[in-house]
Amino acid sequence: MMRKIHNAWMGKNGYNCFGCCPTNPEGLRMEFYEDGDEIVSQWQPTHNTQGWINVLHGGIQATLADEIASWVVFRKLQTTGVTARLDVRYRKSIDIRDGKLTLRAKLVGRRRALADIEVKIFDAHGDLCTEVTAVYFAANEQQAKEMGFTPFELEEDVEIRN
Repeated sequence: MMRKIHNAWMGKNGYNCFGCCPTNPEGLRMEFYEDGDEIVSQWQPTHNTQGWINVLHGGIQATLADEIASWVVFRKLQTTGVTARLDVRYRKSIDIRDGKLTLRAKLVGRRRALADIEVKIFDAHGDLCTEVTAVYFAANEQQAKEMGFTPFELEEDVEIRN
């Protein structure tokens, strides 16, 4: 079982994140779950997210990875931050007609204010399609407070199948 992570940004004035705001009509509307040391998200591609015909756009894949990496920082480090670097390796194209993708991300290292995060994107068949290494600048407590950060807590248990 996994537990859903409460979106602590909800209700904050001006919140309209392209990646995770559930009310952004053009956004990805991602949701996140905690599974041990990993953060997990399932996401359904649409016709509007394709690059080549029926193939998920690489920029959308990078955005998905960037977003889940930020949620690793929010939940596992209990702070906010910004992307310092994103290295994306596309291993296999993703057919948008196949169904939901599963993203898994985890913290793999810390260097002062930098957090190293590994992200993997799997297609609906469970095949590894994209590998991402993200480096995030993790805000200190004062910076996080100034940015309006509040703790990201867990909600109910849910079952996610990969």
